[in-house]
Amino acid sequence: MFFALLFVIWAWAVSVHSPEGFADVQAIMDGFFGKFVAIGTASALTYHILGGLRHVVMDLGHWEELESGNTSAKAVIALWVVLTVVLGVALW
Repeated sequence: MFFALLFVIWAWAVSVHSPEGFADVQAIMDGFFGKFVAIGTASALTYHILGGLRHVVMDLGHWEELESGNTSAKAVIALWVVLTVVLGVALW
């Protein structure tokens, strides 16, 4: 996520600087690299949010046993894969 944010911050700075900069960033985002970075960033953010929600539930005293903890981890990974595919289709 850190390296993706460097690209996002750069793209934002260039795009708000001038109409030509916006057109340049738009051209990059329409290409393979831009879409790859967008999907990768969305995927990392999705996994981070799902993992955070899982930990909040664990802080509330649920899913702390070995079996339920493993099950919740597998559920987070499965949901992350599904959401990444959905986001990938939507962003492509």
